[in-house]
Amino acid sequence: MKDLSNISLLIDCYGGLLTKKQLEYLTNYYFEDLSLNEIAENNNVSKNAVYDSIKKSEKELKNYESILKLIENSIKRQMLYHEIKDEVLKNKLLETEVIKHGK
Repeated sequence: MKDLSNISLLIDCYGGLLTKKQLEYLTNYYFEDLSLNEIAENNNVSKNAVYDSIKKSEKELKNYESILKLIENSIKRQMLYHEIKDEVLKNKLLETEVIKHGK
């Protein structure tokens, strides 16, 4: 099963660090729900090449997060925001977040 919510956060945060082709394959696979065969056919490459690219891209995204921890720290901050009683202050702080999560 595809972990769409996790990969979506990773792509939102670090997708700009991938090559155009890596991002295209991930987008096709996760968001457009294309199969590996369909992506391979559309790009005149082997199914194995697409699979390898997707796996490499996922690994790179996870590595960026393990080093930079932008998503992890954003989630921690958001949890702390829920403890703030002053709604005006809370909303101002939430507006500064790069990564938006559900309230």
